[in-house]
Amino acid sequence: MKSQYDLIVVGAGVLGTFHAIHAAKLGKTVLLTEKDQYPVNATVRNFGQAVASGMSSDWLDYARRSTELYKEIQAEFDISVRNNGTVYLSSDPDELQLINELKERMDGVDYEAQLLSAGDCLAKWPSLTKEYCNGGLFFPQEVSVEPEKLIYRLLEYAVKKYPNITYKPATAVIDCITTADLVQITTASKEKFTAEKAIICSGGEFKLLFADLFKDSGIVVSKLQMMRTAPMPEVQLEGNILTGLSIRRYEAFEECPSFSKITTPEHYTELKKWGIHILFKKATDGSIIIGDSHEYADVNHTDDLGFGINSHINQLMIDEAQKIVKFDVSKIASTWAGFYPQHNSKHIVEYDIENRIHIRTAIGGKGMTSSAGYSEASVRKIYS
Repeated sequence: MKSQYDLIVVGAGVLGTFHAIHAAKLGKTVLLTEKDQYPVNATVRNFGQAVASGMSSDWLDYARRSTELYKEIQAEFDISVRNNGTVYLSSDPDELQLINELKERMDGVDYEAQLLSAGDCLAKWPSLTKEYCNGGLFFPQEVSVEPEKLIYRLLEYAVKKYPNITYKPATAVIDCITTADLVQITTASKEKFTAEKAIICSGGEFKLLFADLFKDSGIVVSKLQMMRTAPMPEVQLEGNILTGLSIRRYEAFEECPSFSKITTPEHYTELKKWGIHILFKKATDGSIIIGDSHEYADVNHTDDLGFGINSHINQLMIDEAQKIVKFDVSKIASTWAGFYPQHNSKHIVEYDIENRIHIRTAIGGKGMTSSAGYSEASVRKIYS
């Protein structure tokens, strides 16, 4: 293996892998490293919903471009992308008002959206309860992916499509310095590689390599709990299914005129305490992924979140989910937690050290939706 490249990308999650792909498209030779045997963190511990419609206005273009890129790659190589749309289901007049306002905003930016009546929703998704749904907003162009497959297939695609990408897993980077006109990294096995530039997309390695910068970065880690039912192929619930609590939480709705005026109904109080908003996604094996919740800790106290599953939170999600769908959501086959680094006042953490070391991390819950498009713009900016 050669030791010098145009670019080194540290971290082979979806954010790092797309940085590598876009740099390779520019003709750069790229070394992509991954500290683990294969990616195991936020990129695989999520719903796999790519919902551009939920993004704030300043990230919508990244998300729309990501959807285009997903579809382009899927046409060449199966990375598990399914174009089955996204729906937001409203359950009360406030939520219905917000979906109408988002429809108007999306019309203004030429992003296709379809308002659905309660009857339309029940006809399209017969597994919904008529007691819950009073309308919906559907985005037919949006996609989902299978998070347990996406990154591994994307990496396979990347190295086959771009011979100028070298992928090196099980390679923890323990040092990253500038030397003369180059960046030099050292791995845990004492290998050294150099490049004109490096992009750090791994939060764990950012913490190790630039501890002081990391400590003062303002990163917050969010712990999310998710569940998966036993396979239920008979359940008709295709696509990304988001509900009233998502409408009350997502950035796109926060920008709607009525958002600041709505109040929280009493029956949502305990759910909002734990950051719960109910999502459903039917996986390819017929199982239904249900979630999720949000607990937070600043970057210097992340151990306080723990790795255990809070059964009270799961029960709250099950009880709320059962109000929305007809099938038995208590048939849970597995449950897990994901940990997403994010920033409360920024959409992503960006640092540029001597215009050679570029830190791009803490994209939070936008990673699956926006990484592909954001990385394209990031690489262009770095090389402009």
